[in-house]
Amino acid sequence: MSVAQALREATARLSETSDTARLDAELLMAHALGVGRSDMLLRHMDAEEPAEFAALVERRAHHEPIAYILGEAEFFGRSFLVDPGVLIPRPDSESVVQVALDHAPQEGRVLDLGTGSGALLLTLLAERTGLTGVGIDASLAALPVAAANAARLGLAGRARILRHNWREEGWAEGLGRFELIIANPPYVESGAKLDPDVRDFEPPTALFAGPEGLDDYRIIIPQLRDLLTETGVCVLEIGRDQAEMVTEIAQLSGFQVELQRDLADRPRAIVLT
Repeated sequence: MSVAQALREATARLSETSDTARLDAELLMAHALGVGRSDMLLRHMDAEEPAEFAALVERRAHHEPIAYILGEAEFFGRSFLVDPGVLIPRPDSESVVQVALDHAPQEGRVLDLGTGSGALLLTLLAERTGLTGVGIDASLAALPVAAANAARLGLAGRARILRHNWREEGWAEGLGRFELIIANPPYVESGAKLDPDVRDFEPPTALFAGPEGLDDYRIIIPQLRDLLTETGVCVLEIGRDQAEMVTEIAQLSGFQVELQRDLADRPRAIVLT
């Protein structure tokens, strides 16, 4: 079977479970061929279907996210390694990084709380060459992914990836103070209904934060003053219905709060000063 024929069949198969069936099929085929998607569409449509393609399609048909199958995801114009030990970086978080860049100094230290793949921290460092940073995560599975991404982007000398768990006493000791803190903590309600792509594959400890999705904000926010410099700023990603509640938590801890919306005009981040 040719690549073109296999793509048609795969699109039909994936249309049962994916809203982007054709794109998914093309990405999987390009991956199986070992070429870029554009190159495949231009030069390889008459080639023979690679043997491994069918198995990749079946994985996607069973809701496994494309990023985990490919082993990478694009974020802010860069490719990041991902695996099931970390959340897949999402386009929504790009707006949070942009907010952080708008408040970031040209030089200084950045802390990423719950760094996962390192996408937030490493994007900030790549965009602001005068910054250095620390990414922390409680997950032992996440640390090597973030470290590999730092090395891949040539940022290993400016980024430290460390295991710290903000649920443990004394977790912040030795970290010092930072001009900028960014975080995309777990904020999904424990009873939320999620798509099987997320529910069955992404790490639950990076998703769920109690019945209201606020448990981690309640832990993190009161401790931020001891981690920020006098003029430091913290940018937190929030769920679409959490602006009022997270703002209240922050104000009770003495912060001034500025709400930022994403490109779809949904509440996406709060800036604490």
